[in-house]
Amino acid sequence: MTKQTNRRQFLAGASALVAAPAILRATRAYAQTPTLKIGYVSPATGPLAGFGEADDFIIEGINKALAGGIENNGKTWMIEIIKRDSQSNPNRAAEVASQLILEDEVDILTGAATPDTTNPVADQAELNGTPCITTDCPWQPYFFGRGGNPEKPFEYTYHFFWGLEDVIANFTALWDQAGVKKTVGGLFPNDADGNAWGDAKLGFPGPLAEKGFTLIDPGRYEPMNNDFSSYINAFKDGGAEIVTGVMIPPDFGTFWAQAGQQGFKPKVVTIGKALLFPSAVEGLGDRGVGLTSEIWWSPNHPFKSSITGESCKQLADGYTAATGKPWTQPIGFRHALFEVVNDVIKRAADVEDPDALVEAIRTTALPTMVGKIDWATGPVANVSKTPLVAGQWQKPADKLELVITTNVQAPEIPVGGTLQLLS
Repeated sequence: MTKQTNRRQFLAGASALVAAPAILRATRAYAQTPTLKIGYVSPATGPLAGFGEADDFIIEGINKALAGGIENNGKTWMIEIIKRDSQSNPNRAAEVASQLILEDEVDILTGAATPDTTNPVADQAELNGTPCITTDCPWQPYFFGRGGNPEKPFEYTYHFFWGLEDVIANFTALWDQAGVKKTVGGLFPNDADGNAWGDAKLGFPGPLAEKGFTLIDPGRYEPMNNDFSSYINAFKDGGAEIVTGVMIPPDFGTFWAQAGQQGFKPKVVTIGKALLFPSAVEGLGDRGVGLTSEIWWSPNHPFKSSITGESCKQLADGYTAATGKPWTQPIGFRHALFEVVNDVIKRAADVEDPDALVEAIRTTALPTMVGKIDWATGPVANVSKTPLVAGQWQKPADKLELVITTNVQAPEIPVGGTLQLLS
């Protein structure tokens, strides 16, 4: 990969002409309370805003937990987290990531929530030689979607999350539980996620065929689509009893309403991304009950924070107590993102040297709120995988609950119920 002059190289060149950068660097290093800047980009607004719903709660908690600073090589460094909104737009994500690097001069850049944010943020970090950690995006859209080559890893950018092989294993385990006809209607948008999930080589088609499922894939639709009639007709004509895909909440809402209007009644609907958030599913009314999705994190996951010692349940309960809202899956991963930052700063040989920070990231082996993060375990050099289960939105009493119904890939995470058919 050909890179342009990065930030460090730029500053090194500039210091040969004027003394100011060297003076500023020395001023920070020898200040009584030197500060490291952490840039953070996620979608606080737009169709992916559900991913950023818990950001303020998490950042407030991290700021409180690290109020005394982080010790590195006998010196205490204060932490300043600078948050920016990607507005669910990859161009905006790239713009604010660039500003964080070049104007705010962050020491570490972080980002989260689908390839629309993680990829442009990581690309800007790689381009400018800034250490970067991202999460909340399956690793294939993150790595291959950025032109990654396993034989030549990225230098500055690292990511933790699960992969398409994990979501396929969990979805098919759900469907095997259902005992329904193995004909699946696929809904894949023309975006980074949809193209990866629907990809013949990396996505669902091959593994589903190997497991005896027939996939009806009418082709890619444009995000914010307002007419799914051709997809619904194709699924009805093909006898699909299962529907799957990876959709933003507005698109799934449109599809599901039109499916009801047009008499399409699948027995299992398992959708990535759109069905993660309580607010999105509650918005579907009674038609949200029984829908299924992947589960990356829950209060029942058996992990603890390396910063606060809190359990997953304590973190989730704290969010509900502070906001009055039900827990949401990104809570655990946002917390874990700053757990990694904290650990990296503690272990770095020189926190002002980007290469030393990258080396500390690369050698991370940290138990976190979402499981152990260890980039030595692959599947590629820039990716550490986290466990994944799947489940169903059920309503045992007066409120919706996301219940884990299969843990085929992570038996240490307990199952909370059994799958129920939609019709």
